[in-house]
Amino acid sequence: MDELETAMRRSPAVALLGPRQSGKTTLAQQYVERHGGTIFDLENPEDIARLGNPMLALKRITGLIVIDEIQRQPELFAVLRVLCDRVEQPATFLLLGSASPAIVAGVSETLAGRIEFINLGGFDVWEVGVEKLDDLWLRGGFPRSFLAASKDDSVHWRRNFIQTFLERDVPQLGYQLNAVAMRRFWTMLAHYHGQTVNFSELSRSFGVSDKSVKRYIDILCGTFCVTQLQPWHENVKKRQVKAPKIYVRDSGLFHTLMAITDHHELMAHPKLGASWEGFMLHHVLRLLRPRDAYFWATHSGAELDLLLFRAGKRFGIEFKWADAPKLTRSMTTAMNDLGLHHLWVIYPGIKAYPLQDDVTVVPASMMADYLATE
Repeated sequence: MDELETAMRRSPAVALLGPRQSGKTTLAQQYVERHGGTIFDLENPEDIARLGNPMLALKRITGLIVIDEIQRQPELFAVLRVLCDRVEQPATFLLLGSASPAIVAGVSETLAGRIEFINLGGFDVWEVGVEKLDDLWLRGGFPRSFLAASKDDSVHWRRNFIQTFLERDVPQLGYQLNAVAMRRFWTMLAHYHGQTVNFSELSRSFGVSDKSVKRYIDILCGTFCVTQLQPWHENVKKRQVKAPKIYVRDSGLFHTLMAITDHHELMAHPKLGASWEGFMLHHVLRLLRPRDAYFWATHSGAELDLLLFRAGKRFGIEFKWADAPKLTRSMTTAMNDLGLHHLWVIYPGIKAYPLQDDVTVVPASMMADYLATE
């Protein structure tokens, strides 16, 4: 809420973006309760009718105007540009969307310099408490999944979310894709979770071109379902990996796609380490909000899960599902080749300890104390 308050004070328009059912509407309603305002829900036929002539409808309203599911009517952005440019600025706009500006035609160009973006990704460990970290990891951050009364209810909600997203939400964005085929593709992509993606291999398995595979991935990334982490290339005498890494953004959805329903199945699953890596990686990105984030890997086996740049310094982060991580040859290579100022190793234990002066093992429950203060 504090970030939203600050953004609304300095910008005529703020876009609150994130996947469906991640809590955007609830946060907006809480903001309206504090400050007052008018809400338009573009999934409500009455509100759609009210915006039949958007310029006439909106220019008479003063104060806060909230428009939910803005991606359903991208033509509104041209109207909002005019309204944001009024000298007296009688109204401010809070726009809620479940698709990134990259796949909503014209938003970045139309409202450039007038709009601020805030990404919302459901619950994180600091909201629910570190004592519930394991449940958050298994169920994911969607409020209805995490807060479900039982394990079965949580699994059922996530299965329905995936079905509804593919059958309704994707077509509403203008993509006419077969829902069954798209579900199969998303499941195939989940098997690459935490790995570099081989577009040619995916295209052969799925029976489409490399271009189509990249398009499908762009849709899943643009709707906040998948994250592509780009590789960093360093001027070293080693062959470096150039393909992006893929992660299903929500750990609960990843577990559903992999048919994991409880902790026992998760602990025995071959993707356990990858699941932990993706879960922690997204927490770190939410905590630090870096402008750019990368991974680094060489064909000889050296790898760094996350490379960040802060205040002119380079920092590395590794995610290890282990009782007591030790310094590895890969970590040493990354430290030397990349010139890291510090390397953190995030693990599920309870004690922090140094591996050397510039390498520290940190429990997941304490990562905010270490990473946010460097």
